[in-house]
Amino acid sequence: MGDVITDHKKLASVLEGLKAGGRRVILCNGCFDVLHVGHIRCLSGAKALGGVLVVGVNSDSSVKEIKGPKYPLMPEGERMEIVAALRDVDYVTCFSEASADALLLKLRPDVHAKGTDYTRENVPERETVLSYGGEIAIVGDPKDHSSTRLKERLSENRQNP
Repeated sequence: MGDVITDHKKLASVLEGLKAGGRRVILCNGCFDVLHVGHIRCLSGAKALGGVLVVGVNSDSSVKEIKGPKYPLMPEGERMEIVAALRDVDYVTCFSEASADALLLKLRPDVHAKGTDYTRENVPERETVLSYGGEIAIVGDPKDHSSTRLKERLSENRQNP
């Protein structure tokens, strides 16, 4: 079970120590609103890169900014707890910006892992990662799973039982 560390300064210090000991740090981020197999495969792919996996979970306010006022379905504390319980996850933190740029600059992971809905060329945080010498990795299975789609299907089922 991963540790939840919401203090970015403290987490950065922990990660610096791990890096100094020769460990590789990988950061994967997202809303993780309703956990599904796509999340699991993405996190498993990130961990398979070899190293310590840190997951940045979007705060409630940033999820609303990204997905709209009806989101998130679960509060950030619960989303972080669920993600931390996954075997591949070593650390979980929360961030309030719509993108992970500020978090990446604070934590400076060796690798920024994103799902297959991106390419190395169109990852939103690409320039930030490259600015400090980090790598970008695309992990997981083809993007045909989403919390938004699950919510739509549940709504359709409720309207048409």
